[in-house]
Amino acid sequence: MAVIALTGCSGAPGVTTSALALLLSWPLEPSRRMILAECDPDGGAVLHGLLQGALGDRYGLRNLSVAARKGEFGEAFWRQLIDLSSDDSKAESPRDRLLLPGITDPSQAASLSSVWKGLATTFRGIDADHGHDVLVDLGRRGAVGPSGVLAEQADLVLVVVRNTLRCLQAAQSRVYALSERVGDVGLIVIDEGPYPAGEVQRVLQVPVVATLPYAPKEARVLSDGADQPRHFTKSALMKASRTTAALLVQRVAARRTRLGLHHSLTRGVEVTHAR
Repeated sequence: MAVIALTGCSGAPGVTTSALALLLSWPLEPSRRMILAECDPDGGAVLHGLLQGALGDRYGLRNLSVAARKGEFGEAFWRQLIDLSSDDSKAESPRDRLLLPGITDPSQAASLSSVWKGLATTFRGIDADHGHDVLVDLGRRGAVGPSGVLAEQADLVLVVVRNTLRCLQAAQSRVYALSERVGDVGLIVIDEGPYPAGEVQRVLQVPVVATLPYAPKEARVLSDGADQPRHFTKSALMKASRTTAALLVQRVAARRTRLGLHHSLTRGVEVTHAR
């Protein structure tokens, strides 16, 4: 139903951790899936963070460059996904929350020039043909350069920022450039600093779509594979992530309705002129 790209700026604002929290809390109807794709050209973090290196580098983005050269991109994509929805208390995993791991070395990004456009097309196809949702983690600089096509083709582009002076200053030029490139940009604010959402919105000149709490202990479960505290799924971070996911679903639906209406009106004008 939606393709949503997340990016950030210098200062490690927490893009991947936020993306994982959204992946694990996204509202899913039966037969629907959520896919998180790590498309950060500086390298992914989940394989050696949340997953603690247990799977090595057998899965991931790098393998798709080989498949693209062989004309096997679509089939290979599904083989590279890792199931993050399993639960020890369940007999069988629903396989509805999936991860495409990123590259493990930034030097591998040079081999992905043929992959970015293929991924953008694949994500749109997954949305249109299967009704699944896709989160794209672009890291700090993936929304520009060759991988920027993923931001351009997304339904919604969100910049993750912390409401500290250092992060807001670093975000200004990034948000401006991204707005110029893709148009509609929103913010997810990690509430670490003193500035309220209204001030962040005023400084960066784009809307704050949602706010997530600054919760280092819970965040380390997602960023570093730390042991889950009791009632992790009911923590403030995960509750806020569920609320954020619902807001994003609504925002994408409203945007698609607006663009659909605009398209219909435009076609009406064209038909009128044609007559």
